[in-house]
Amino acid sequence: MQVTVTRKPTRFLPDPSRVIARFLYTSDERSEDIIRKVMALSDIEANIALSKVLRGYSKRHRNISLIFEAHFNKLDKLLEKLKINKRNISQARRVLLGSYFTMEYSIESAAFFNPSIVEDPDQSELGPDEKRLIFSFRATGEGHISSIVFRSAIIDKNSDLIIEPVGKMLAEAERIKRHIYNKQSFIAKLDEMSTFNNKISPIFVLEKLGDNFTYGELKRAIKETEVTYQLSPDKKLIINEMLWLAKSHYELYFSLDSAISERVIFPTSEIEKRGIEDARFVKFTEDNGEETYYATYTAYDGITILPKLLETKDFYHFKALAIHGEIAQNKGMALFPRKIKGKYAMLCRVDGVNNYIAYSDNINIWHEASLIQKPKFPWEFIQIGNSGSPIETDEGWLVITHGVGPMRQYALGASLFDIDDPAKEIGRLNTPLLSSNAEEREGYVPNVVYSCGSILHNGNLIIPYGMSDYASTYASINLQELLDEIKNSK
Repeated sequence: MQVTVTRKPTRFLPDPSRVIARFLYTSDERSEDIIRKVMALSDIEANIALSKVLRGYSKRHRNISLIFEAHFNKLDKLLEKLKINKRNISQARRVLLGSYFTMEYSIESAAFFNPSIVEDPDQSELGPDEKRLIFSFRATGEGHISSIVFRSAIIDKNSDLIIEPVGKMLAEAERIKRHIYNKQSFIAKLDEMSTFNNKISPIFVLEKLGDNFTYGELKRAIKETEVTYQLSPDKKLIINEMLWLAKSHYELYFSLDSAISERVIFPTSEIEKRGIEDARFVKFTEDNGEETYYATYTAYDGITILPKLLETKDFYHFKALAIHGEIAQNKGMALFPRKIKGKYAMLCRVDGVNNYIAYSDNINIWHEASLIQKPKFPWEFIQIGNSGSPIETDEGWLVITHGVGPMRQYALGASLFDIDDPAKEIGRLNTPLLSSNAEEREGYVPNVVYSCGSILHNGNLIIPYGMSDYASTYASINLQELLDEIKNSK
């Protein structure tokens, strides 16, 4: 029996008109020249220039004048160098100066793909068999910089979507809160990462800091240390680990008057400056019934990839956290939606080829993983991985997988694992559940279907997926039919 996959006509397409206002900086020399020119304008000339800018952009951005002023506030060192007293600059000229250090960035001009899906925390005012959903997507713009964006929709009893209108006034977080570290806790976290095995102490840097410190203060202490001492390779390793740990934590706060489709999680820290990729969202339920939404994602700085974790209760306030440990080194970590035998559980792909499972007492620290799946069929010979968090069913943990085969074609598969011991595979489809058809195979990266998370609704499995790394859609599959086919597969 072949599983029936019902492809839906809905398309989530990249929209180049969706832009955010980013800080623009080239060099000190050019920036100083711009400041001199703007400061040389008469008050009348400055007001006219500002009016033109506001007319052109105030309807494209929420609070654009506040964005301009925030970017002006990044120029303190240059103003000081030019011997310009910031307090003597009028409000209008501050805003105008900020506009010269601002650019629009089209967040999804290149691609809109690799979706995941979770239940919205708000399930009020719905009809029978309806559910409100939140989709997350990887949006990619100029320079292949990726961010996380969202869409809201209601799914009906027939698994059809009613997508809420998409807002145009995009905004990054209204407030970004950098983490303040306690020195003793920071040292303990370094020890937990087991990099040093307590043989080399990080105190040679941390002794320059108070009991509590920020990333910026740590960076200054490191700079002083590097100027003063000739550091051994071991101590350079410690410094790199300390910087990595300190850069990984921050919090984002979005305005309460923003629609979820207007919230953009754009790269914030240095380790993700080239992209936030492939977020796998899951609604996690604690043993006491408390619910938290987590997303594992890949941070990319242009050279190195690192797995990280987002945490939110309401999709307005997000915490970005580091994931530590020996297995936190590759793409594709996916958290189980609850603890198993008192421990957090995670699917991962330590070696880039096979599927593994890991357990931990701490959601941020993962040391050991066990192999649970190897490529078995021709369409997955190159590699196998998960396509989102496991889904709990009455017959076991359903895991949507992806396999890579000839011509680097990505296809989706499905496996079933024991509910009490998810290291035990019950069955696996021997043919792809979903592979690209004629329409889906053309795109930014041809011949790819890929998903970062699915959901159950009204007896059906709902799989959102990216079409050749360009756009996204979704499909519906009868759950029982799929489970029966998996158990009958050899």
